[in-house]
Amino acid sequence: MDLGKTVRWLRRILGPLLLLTTCPPLVMLVWYTNVSLDGSIEKLCALFAREGIFSTIYSIWIPLFFGTATAWKIIATFGMVELLLMRVLPGIKVSGPVTPKGNVPIYKANGVSAFLSTMLLFYLGSFQFKLFSPGIIYDNFGGLLGALNFFSLLFCLFLYFKGRYKPSSTDSGTTGDAVFDYFWGMELYPRVFGWDVKMFTNCRFGMMAWGLIIISFAAKQSELYGISDAMLVCVSLQLLYIAKFFWWEIGYLRSMDIMHDRAGFCICWGCMVWLPSVYTSPTLYLVNHPHQLGTYTALLIFAAGATCIFINYLADRQRQYVRTKNGECTIWKKKPDLIFANYKTECGEEKQSLLLASGWWGISRHFHYLPEILGTFLWSMPALFIHYMPYFYLIFLILLLMDRSYRQEKRCAMKYGEDWKKYCELVPFRLIPFVY
Repeated sequence: MDLGKTVRWLRRILGPLLLLTTCPPLVMLVWYTNVSLDGSIEKLCALFAREGIFSTIYSIWIPLFFGTATAWKIIATFGMVELLLMRVLPGIKVSGPVTPKGNVPIYKANGVSAFLSTMLLFYLGSFQFKLFSPGIIYDNFGGLLGALNFFSLLFCLFLYFKGRYKPSSTDSGTTGDAVFDYFWGMELYPRVFGWDVKMFTNCRFGMMAWGLIIISFAAKQSELYGISDAMLVCVSLQLLYIAKFFWWEIGYLRSMDIMHDRAGFCICWGCMVWLPSVYTSPTLYLVNHPHQLGTYTALLIFAAGATCIFINYLADRQRQYVRTKNGECTIWKKKPDLIFANYKTECGEEKQSLLLASGWWGISRHFHYLPEILGTFLWSMPALFIHYMPYFYLIFLILLLMDRSYRQEKRCAMKYGEDWKKYCELVPFRLIPFVY
């Protein structure tokens, strides 16, 4: 047996097929378990044992497979508002990193104003003018996930054919495996009518929806039971993280998600369906589990979580600052330790990257993942430890970031060669000092 062919088949065919077939029903199970099974995985397993796994999934998903009329109206309204805000709100023009084919994506940076505008519009429409209930997203969440699932699968099919027959740039192409091309995507930077698809799905749909969803969940708990301090801590920390994201949006546009991952099921479906379902699951659990942490405990958790989010921001900002200054600066009152890593583009052009090996980045090579994981744990912790479901996102995040760090390490080793080995000698730990 050819080991190389087997590994290729597992990575290019079997792995993507498993994710394509299991993830869409899984988001419905996460929702149903939280709202109908008390957030208990044990009750879900008992339901599987009694009714059968496929029969259970069928009974939950099929009634909402195409969504509901209200869900489609919510999605259409939200999508059009976000597209409009992307276009009309003022913002500076920023250039993304040069692509492997030599293209330079251009963005309008108006994420903060779009986020504030979105939150304000929801507040005015629900709390002030009473155009809709603030709990509208919770009340229609099953239908919304069904509609988003259906729409996103078709949207990714559209991106597949667009990338094959009418790509937006030369940073596109097929791997020869249709399943993998649909899963991973055909284009690096697809644009439709001038809108950048990845910026919209990742930033203005997924991340923006996250904020609205958790506010609606909190409003629903307030309507049913009165608001708990556990819910306030959980939602406040997430809103702080989301606000940090939009403040840092230009930096995100230089991240692995944007620079290397193509626009396919993995990124686009992930941001439009998986993110709204899974990232919000600790808050969804809390809706029907109101309890008080007590002022001291609530403030302590919030302070610890806010500190983690702030450190995550400082680490990203520190690296960008050093690169902007080309190393001519100080980090923690010292001259930074740097590796000037040389590499060649696909076109054969000689380039150089600056690798920071001091400050936050002297602690570990992917240090910024550590406060992100801790921050997620802290906004999940108000749900306490009765059930596993509130920590589903945390477990997923750890696996995601571990995989991402592995892919980044592999890419950097191939890109920088001996310079990467020198960097690893300066910063020997991948994530956790003295452990990993």
